[in-house]
Amino acid sequence: MAKTSWINRNERKRKTVAKYAALRAELKAKKDYIGLSQLPRDASPTRVVNRCQVTGRRRAFIRRFKISRLTFRELASAGLIPGVTKSSW
Repeated sequence: MAKTSWINRNERKRKTVAKYAALRAELKAKKDYIGLSQLPRDASPTRVVNRCQVTGRRRAFIRRFKISRLTFRELASAGLIPGVTKSSW
């Protein structure tokens, strides 16, 4: 389980990105890179990290299910993810 401070920090970054999205798009359209550099660092969408919704883990994230591979395996083995079956060949 990730520390709650990391999870909270990531949520704060998401809010900052949403707040400055229109302004960033406007500055990019004008090609005003000096104005872009004046914005907060966390206003950049690349600063937001995909995290598992269950554990907060950032590595091995599966976008389709929005969870990490470890959580995915546990939930799939327990049959809690609809449409997912264990394959064998």
